[in-house]
Amino acid sequence: MTTSPTIAPIDPRADPQLREIGLSGRQVYRGRFLDARCDEVRLPDGSTSAREYIVHPGAVMVVALLDDARLVVERQYRYPMGRAMLEFPAGKLDAGEPPFECAVRELTEETGYSAREWAYAGVMHNAIAYSTEAIEVWFARGLTPGQQQLDAGEFVDVVTASEDELHELARRGELTDAKTLVGLLWLARWRAGRWPLEWGSEARVRASIMRS
Repeated sequence: MTTSPTIAPIDPRADPQLREIGLSGRQVYRGRFLDARCDEVRLPDGSTSAREYIVHPGAVMVVALLDDARLVVERQYRYPMGRAMLEFPAGKLDAGEPPFECAVRELTEETGYSAREWAYAGVMHNAIAYSTEAIEVWFARGLTPGQQQLDAGEFVDVVTASEDELHELARRGELTDAKTLVGLLWLARWRAGRWPLEWGSEARVRASIMRS
């Protein structure tokens, strides 16, 4: 019986036998924030191939917890899918914007809520085969309601749901947004004591970021 190799800690400098080397690249489309590229790469066996991908500015997602343990979620129409999707609040980074500032801004703009405490969870890459997009996952609690400040042309319904309700929607295939599913996983692991979070006030989080 053969055994598979164990998984070593991920090191970007490792796995030279898998690495693809960029030889040339061109921009095939430039939109308001999406940048489509097509690069020629050398494969590990010495042959060449093309890689098409999107350069994305990055984004944040906020898992926002109300005092009664319910979660703040949004319904937003996603044109490529042809329907409204249920999601945790999220948004892309503005040029030069620090991710935490984006998280604070997006929560307020999209939902109207502000948070007393924040915690950084981690980062997810939701489309590694064709996009550079990285989404930072933040948690927020101690919420105070307020007015939405939506951008022109942005339409978002804000609702609340329990963790169990969202898990059931995911089980039934009605909640399929990848970042929201990752947020639910992180929430469940945190509540189980498996993935700890370090909570702090908005000012404390900013100070911690400045020191790092």
